[in-house]
Amino acid sequence: MKVYRTKKGIVIEKSNHFYTLPDEDWDAFINDDNLYNKVNHIIQSSEISNDGHHWIKDGLLAPVDNQEVWASGVTYFKSKLGRQEESKDSGGGTFYEKVYNAARPELFMKATGPNVRGHLQKVRIRKDSTWDVPEPELTLLISSTGKILGYTIGNDMSSRSIEGENPLYLPQAKVYKGSAAIGPCILVTDQPLPRDTEIKLEVIRDSNLIFSDTITIDQIKRELNELVKYLYAEYDFQSGSFLMTGTGIVPGSDFTLASKDVVKIQISGIGTLINPVE
Repeated sequence: MKVYRTKKGIVIEKSNHFYTLPDEDWDAFINDDNLYNKVNHIIQSSEISNDGHHWIKDGLLAPVDNQEVWASGVTYFKSKLGRQEESKDSGGGTFYEKVYNAARPELFMKATGPNVRGHLQKVRIRKDSTWDVPEPELTLLISSTGKILGYTIGNDMSSRSIEGENPLYLPQAKVYKGSAAIGPCILVTDQPLPRDTEIKLEVIRDSNLIFSDTITIDQIKRELNELVKYLYAEYDFQSGSFLMTGTGIVPGSDFTLASKDVVKIQISGIGTLINPVE
C-alpha cells in the first residue's frame, strides 16, 4: 500500500485503486504505530475514488511536513571506499574506515520538512563546490516511538569536494538549500523489505544517459533497527522522522553533476523519484 501527500489531501493506492482523505492532517496520520492497520482498514471500508490519480498528478507534495530528515553515512562498503578516496589527500581517509567498523553509526541531520524537495521538484548543487553527486538511499519513515512504519526514496545531494577537503566540513557538504529530496510516496507495510530490493540510479544529461548503477539493500552493513536505535537514543521526534540509510552507489571522480541534469532514483516496490538539477 502506498500513501501520497498532495495539495488536496492524502491519497492511498493499492493495486491501482485510489482512496482519498481530504480532511486528514498529514503529521497525525503518518505518525501512528498502527499505520499499516489504519491504512488497511480505510481501504476495506472506503469506496474507490475517481479523483486520487488526479490529485497525485496535479498536486503531489514531498511526503514530509514537520518531520526531520536525518541520514546515515558509510553504511555500504562502496561508500567507505569512495569516502576514503575523496579524502586521501587531506588525511581523513582513516576516519571512514573507523566509522564503518565501529559499533556507533554515523548519523547527521539532513533537512527539516520545509526544506525537503519532492518528486519532480528541483534539487541543487552548491555554488562553492566543484564535485557533486546524488546519493540514492532507501529512506525509513519512523514514528515518534521509534517504530519503522514504511519506506520511501531519498536523494542525499552531496558535495564531495567539500567533504573530501576535511571530514569536519560534512555539514556544509550535506546540508544546504535544495540538498534533500524524498518521494514520491511512502510504502506502508508490516513486513521488512526483501533483502534483494534493488536501488537504481540514473542521471540524464541532454536526453542522454550519462550514469547508471544499481545495488541491493542486502549490502547495507547495519540492521535498519540498529540505525533507528542510535538515532532515537537521546533525541525526541514529536512528529516522527525520516532516516536515509546511506548509499552504495558512488560515481567515480570523473563524474560530477551539472545544472539541468535529471536524477532518477528507482527502488523496487516503492517507485521512482525524479529531480531536475537547478
